[in-house]
Amino acid sequence: MMSQVLVTGGAGYIGSHTCVELLAAGFDLVVLDNLSNSSRESLKRVSVIASVTKQSWDRHVADAPRNDGGDRHATLAMTSTMARHDGKGNDARLVFVEGDIRDHDLLRSVFERFDIEAVIHFAGLKAVGESVAMPLRYYDNNVSGSVALFEVMAEFGCKRVVFSSSATVYGDPASVPIKEDFPLSTTNPYGASKLMVENILRDVYASDNHGNQAWSIGLLRYFNPVGAHESGLIGEDPNGIPNNLMPFVSQVALGLREKLSVFGGDYATVDGTGVRDYIHVVDLAKGHVAALRKLMQSPGLVTVNLGTGRGYSVLEMVKAFEQASGKLVPYEIVARRPGDVAQCYADPDYAFDVLGWKAELGIERMCEDAWRWQSKNPKGYR
Repeated sequence: MMSQVLVTGGAGYIGSHTCVELLAAGFDLVVLDNLSNSSRESLKRVSVIASVTKQSWDRHVADAPRNDGGDRHATLAMTSTMARHDGKGNDARLVFVEGDIRDHDLLRSVFERFDIEAVIHFAGLKAVGESVAMPLRYYDNNVSGSVALFEVMAEFGCKRVVFSSSATVYGDPASVPIKEDFPLSTTNPYGASKLMVENILRDVYASDNHGNQAWSIGLLRYFNPVGAHESGLIGEDPNGIPNNLMPFVSQVALGLREKLSVFGGDYATVDGTGVRDYIHVVDLAKGHVAALRKLMQSPGLVTVNLGTGRGYSVLEMVKAFEQASGKLVPYEIVARRPGDVAQCYADPDYAFDVLGWKAELGIERMCEDAWRWQSKNPKGYR
């Protein structure tokens, strides 16, 4: 049986783009997602990008076997003409399992059924403002869910994981650009949950880092993903009111929302608005592939920033988007948002030194691709 990579949260924004890059790199995938803030449609479109025909998708949705969990754990299989046999008469390059990472029994069924060689762990709640309002929900989902995943991984001897962390673990940095050895602190429960999982993985590594069965761990602290796949088939599709800048800007440009609320106009930045390191989601996805390859070639524990090294203010991003789309984006300066910091951007040099990776796509491409996605999909995946 061919070994596979388990991608938790693989139907989400960053996860789906990473699935595209993993498939292109020759990996076979199992995607586990509870679809709480993502869509099954994204994986259907991933299959299209990966040259899987609609007929193949429809046939395998209809014929897909279910595991012992019944309807709640329905499994959908997608294939391509280039897929390899798994030894059971099935061609499977990407398999989808609907479920929650906090479900130990479901996780065990996945590891029993598939030969998982590595895990890329995206699954989690991700809104800073929401985390301030609902901290317990974030700690339960992001921290408890991660612990459940790592327990089952250890049980089945799978000890290679790339973790989707965040630049929020740096809190409000004393200076920029941010290096990996900067002090760690957080200003909101979302960031705290990411830092907790990082610490758990560091402790796990320290407890078992010898011999052939040692853990191999990549902690990827990334900054602000934007943009979409150049095909316009997959992109960021938030539930309800967007929490992130680019989908909100896109929806205003499309006329779906009246104006953009800019949180804070009195920061010590170039124009008073917050400055962030915006990175194209495709560059970010390629960073995950580079990290996985690194862990396969040189086991150990590696922590890297994934960013461009350049910060842009909110208003600079709005202007760039207006130029890319040809649309005006009305905005209003409102009060600061709890948990936000003035500026945050990466020093990306270590990522290049360790992974051989650097961001390639600039702000113009980020905005062009975001607008292509939004204009072709005004209602997202719905």
